[in-house]
Amino acid sequence: MAMPGTPRMRAAGSDSRVSSVLVARVAAVVEQWSRDQVLALASDASSHLAAQSIATAERWSRIGWSSPAGEDEDSGPVVWGEYHGSGARPYRTCADLSEPAFSCSCPSRKLPCKHALALLLLWSDRTVEATGDRPDWVAEWVAKRAERAERKAGRGPDTPVADPAAAQRRARQREDRVAAGLEEFDRWLRDQVRGGLAGAARASYRDWDTVAARLVDSQAGSVGAWVSRLAAVPASGEGWPGRLLEEYALLRLLTVAYRRLPQFGEPMRATVRTRVGFTIRQEEIRSGVPVRDHWQVLGVHQIDLDRLVTRRTWLRGVQTGTMALLLAFAPPGQPMEVPLVVGTTIDADLAFYPGALPLRAVITERYAMPAPTRPPGHTVTGALTTYADALACDPWLDTWPVVLAEVVPTRSPTWALADPTGAALELHPAVEDPWPLVGLSGGHPVTVAAEWTPRGLTPLTAWSVEGEVVSL
Repeated sequence: MAMPGTPRMRAAGSDSRVSSVLVARVAAVVEQWSRDQVLALASDASSHLAAQSIATAERWSRIGWSSPAGEDEDSGPVVWGEYHGSGARPYRTCADLSEPAFSCSCPSRKLPCKHALALLLLWSDRTVEATGDRPDWVAEWVAKRAERAERKAGRGPDTPVADPAAAQRRARQREDRVAAGLEEFDRWLRDQVRGGLAGAARASYRDWDTVAARLVDSQAGSVGAWVSRLAAVPASGEGWPGRLLEEYALLRLLTVAYRRLPQFGEPMRATVRTRVGFTIRQEEIRSGVPVRDHWQVLGVHQIDLDRLVTRRTWLRGVQTGTMALLLAFAPPGQPMEVPLVVGTTIDADLAFYPGALPLRAVITERYAMPAPTRPPGHTVTGALTTYADALACDPWLDTWPVVLAEVVPTRSPTWALADPTGAALELHPAVEDPWPLVGLSGGHPVTVAAEWTPRGLTPLTAWSVEGEVVSL
């Protein structure tokens, strides 16, 4: 695929002159990612370290990269190589830079594995030469990916439900179970406030889990997960009673909102149902009207939550200014979708989940190679204004993406990011000392993409004045 604004590249064939032109054009239009952007793709700390230890040219052979091999090629530029480890045969590794997507003959289930990361590190250091010829095994992998994409694109809608009446009956039964479960939970909430918050400090994790389990049994799973997380609040330090009371108030608001669903418009009904735990199949989301834009990849945040690894990827549309959240989940140790490269822009269609504040989305189609980008940012006041506007649409919103322009990390005594007006946002208490950000800034203003919560800011990505991108 071509970069935005560039013509599509033609096949090299056997003509050496065409091949030379092809290689020259590839080098001209494909921007090398920085080392930090590559390492940000690592699925865990061990892959991050292992990749750097094997990213030496002496361990690799038959290494190269190229553009699409023809006008009808569905892949972007591909980089490949063979890694010579302790085994008898080298590991064959390749990566499609347009997704990115990876393949390796090693037994690792991580995506990307350490070999793919090491290969990209060599490519980012400009030690991999561009060539118009791909090895057969690389061409075969590219062809198989294109075939799968075609099959997926040609897949028809899901078969209709065999018995619509039975489906409606099951839906009504679930609605009744959820309503009964939330009514019981509402009484529990009022008892907690009536009895005083001191009892929460004496409650064990099992006590909280018992309440959460009853909500899960009533099929209000998201509320149950929320209650499970409350067990940590009494141990969260000074001011915990106020924070717990805030959580109780939001939960009470949700239970009352569900009770009054018929009084709301469809967007707010969708928001309440999602917060309670009703899910929507991705097929239904993809069938909606897509939003095409050049989406800036602001940052990626991966956390372990409720025995599940959750990855949040934040995007912002260049033309629309719309924020979007891509969510990916996997059990610990299991492979997850490959993240987008922070600091790039993708030309793509996004389909949004319904709600009063459409935020979560899925990518339905991509049109061009990722391009480097530097997002514009807000002042601290501007960022808080966007958060307030979002909160007015969804009062249960707990995390919001912000981009701060010309901020400098300060410490007095806690770490914060201050803008030229003197306004500042403190970092989240869970954030460690932000030395990479301090080093990038060196006392000079930087652009920072972060997650904002009521407890503080979690920096995700930073851009220096010179345009250097650092994943935080």
